[in-house]
Amino acid sequence: MITKTYSVPDISCGHGPATIERELKLVDGLESVQAELDSKLVTVEVQSEDVLAEVEKMLEEIGYPAA
Repeated sequence: MITKTYSVPDISCGHGPATIERELKLVDGLESVQAELDSKLVTVEVQSEDVLAEVEKMLEEIGYPAA
């Protein structure tokens, strides 16, 4: 299991974390996701390094790119 935390500066309201969590849960191999408005951080647990690339791609696609 791999845990990684991303800085996502575009999170600006409560809608952001909800959207990020909902969409990232669609990524195969994602074990858990937590997005926080106050810290603008997204923490994921994934099965492998390959899944991290998919997480980063999904963040870009939904308008919340990692810094």
